[in-house]
Amino acid sequence: MNISLEFFPPKTAETQTQLGLDSQKLAALKPSYVSVTYGAGGSTRDGTRRTVDQMKSQFGDVAPHVSCIGATRHEIQALLEDYRSIGIGRLVALRGDLPSGYGQGGEFAHAIDLVRFIREKFDDHFFIEVAAYPEFHPQARSADLDMQHFVEKMKAGAHGAITQYFFNSDAYFRFVDEAYAKGVDQPIVPGIMPITNFTQLARFSDACGTEIPRWIRQRLQSYGDDTASIRAFGHEVVTDLVDQLLTAGVPGIHFYTMNKAEPVLKIAEALKLYQAG
Repeated sequence: MNISLEFFPPKTAETQTQLGLDSQKLAALKPSYVSVTYGAGGSTRDGTRRTVDQMKSQFGDVAPHVSCIGATRHEIQALLEDYRSIGIGRLVALRGDLPSGYGQGGEFAHAIDLVRFIREKFDDHFFIEVAAYPEFHPQARSADLDMQHFVEKMKAGAHGAITQYFFNSDAYFRFVDEAYAKGVDQPIVPGIMPITNFTQLARFSDACGTEIPRWIRQRLQSYGDDTASIRAFGHEVVTDLVDQLLTAGVPGIHFYTMNKAEPVLKIAEALKLYQAG
């Protein structure tokens, strides 16, 4: 089973050190690669590069996220040339959100523009992953248009896709079936978010358009501040979800780790994806 992991750049030296410890524990999963989320501009971008270097030394194959909104072609080319120079061969190409303080959207309007640019300037050097939204992008005008844009993005030169996290496996299976019916033949890997904090999860889900099924939301709300019960129930729900996906033969599992090892390792151990030693 191909497992991949996502990390985000820590903001302090202390959390950078903690990330090193947690990522080392996650190395037991033998991930096929790890990804690092993107910071646009200034110290945030510097943090991304530091984390990319850190993860490369630990895992070897690292896929930095590259967000194009608000950026110029020159800025993106310089960034990608830097990544190529340090041996990066995989990217996650995203539109991203407009950084605070930017007055206009730069020279890229959509992720498809970034995919085409990478192919134009770097040919096949980078293995390009893009985002997929089984429950549809929160800013999409319609489900049909969202699928159309996804298919065009894949046909523009992406090698594979990683989905936004979801808790309804039917949403994923229907999305994949429709994409394949429209000519997509690249792997669409499900993204998985462990449940450890309901308030945080609800905020993330509202922002990215992920539906928390009512039965899950109600149960999580009923636990109030009982962190142990939230984590136990969340572990049960997400483990069952991953089991459904594995049984169906998905091409891989991509964990949104939130820079924490334990929740991911518990799911993997329960499904015998690795053995704690």
